[in-house]
Amino acid sequence: MRLQKLFKDQGIVGPPYRVLIGNIMEDVRSIKEAWSKPMNLSHKIVPRVIPFIHQIVTRYGKTSLTWVGTCPRIFLLDAELIREVLSNKSGQFEQVKISPIVKFLISGLVIHEGEKWVRHRRIINPAFHLEKLKLMLPAFFTSSSELIDRWEKLVGPSESLELDVWPEFQNMTGDVISKTAFGSSYDEGTRILQLQTEQCQLLIDDAEKAYIPGYRFLPTKKNKRRKEIEKEVRGLLRGMIEKREKEMKAGVAAKNDLLGLLMESNSKDSQEQGNSKGGGMTIEDVIDECKLFYFAGQETTSVLLTWSMILLGMHLTWQTRAREEVLQVFGKNKPEFDGLNQLKIVTMILYEVLRLYPPVVVLARRACNTTAIGGLTIPVGAQVSLPTLLIHHDPKLWGEDADEFNPERFSEGVMKASKNQFAFFPFGWGPRICLGQNFALLETKLALSMILQHFSFELSPSYTHAPFVIITLQPQHGAQIILRKLSDHFSYELH
Repeated sequence: MRLQKLFKDQGIVGPPYRVLIGNIMEDVRSIKEAWSKPMNLSHKIVPRVIPFIHQIVTRYGKTSLTWVGTCPRIFLLDAELIREVLSNKSGQFEQVKISPIVKFLISGLVIHEGEKWVRHRRIINPAFHLEKLKLMLPAFFTSSSELIDRWEKLVGPSESLELDVWPEFQNMTGDVISKTAFGSSYDEGTRILQLQTEQCQLLIDDAEKAYIPGYRFLPTKKNKRRKEIEKEVRGLLRGMIEKREKEMKAGVAAKNDLLGLLMESNSKDSQEQGNSKGGGMTIEDVIDECKLFYFAGQETTSVLLTWSMILLGMHLTWQTRAREEVLQVFGKNKPEFDGLNQLKIVTMILYEVLRLYPPVVVLARRACNTTAIGGLTIPVGAQVSLPTLLIHHDPKLWGEDADEFNPERFSEGVMKASKNQFAFFPFGWGPRICLGQNFALLETKLALSMILQHFSFELSPSYTHAPFVIITLQPQHGAQIILRKLSDHFSYELH
């Protein structure tokens, strides 16, 4: 009641607090209702994807309040305030603690704070420099080629084929992350991918129960399976890491996969810091970061590719423009790094897909001290919610066509695309911006270019438009596309 009065005095209001549970059950009910039925074929997806937030902001204003249990959560929809929170120059905001059930899937850098976060970021960062990503292009190409070959065989002599591309892209991006993360340890990598996929499905199955305090301690079949998967994944990763450590001690050069780059950087950091408390990562730390490579590396790229196919299947004029650009830059040749960076139209399209369908629809931070921001006082422990999806669809920032697919808005780059240069942050912003964004964009550009070289496609009549969130923004009922081989069939002229 004291906190509620503090916020009310500042003009921040919301639905009434309910003892112990806050507004959690209202949130769950609104999501269940919204996700129980599909929507029409439009990009006005906010009411379906984040229904409770949409209702709160519509009723109580752009700076409003809800309760997650006994913790207040303030919604901020001012781009300048969001920039201030994400830049965190004064060190007043930290990551919100995630559910223990989610930790079975997500660990590592994204959940760390303070010195541990600084150390891990410093060690991991070199693995994602552009010159290192160039070394991963062959793996991107191999996995994309295998996908194209598979699709061509499926289409066969017939003119067209209906295909759900969502699981296709999940498998392809999982294949890529297995190759790029672990290189020669590909078989173990594939097994980890299978286990992590099963772990994700368990999370989906029990999404509502995650809200029940103590649920994870019950000896249910699914809870036991979660722990079995976690034990096996960590065991496989530990074995690979210990093998690499022995190779490095024997003088074998580190491999150019993510694990090799990470361990090389970790070794250098330990030496520079003199093996002090502030230097290096333990094996358990490296395991956590490898698990994060898997989830983030697969998930972000697969959802971006899927929504790109759906939107280009809806907007055929833009698909034609993208294909013309790809053929102009690459012709019949294998896509290469410099050419991928020349793809202006494809880049505009990907930015617009990320605007309308960002992988993570809401970011959240926690005030670690009582702090003032934009004339508001945020008490210690309060959460600040930054709804990326709402900002990306705000007509005041993007114009009256904010809910429409218009890649042209990015023709002069990200900074001039909206009325506020901080209105676009699909990978977050500030010091905690996603390290893997260049990895995801490069892989997506290459795969999409190769698809455009070989196929034309459109949405199938059986496609049901139902975006929903299980950690990332996904198509609830798949992504059914009708593929057609291009008449000018070719194999790559590799030069």
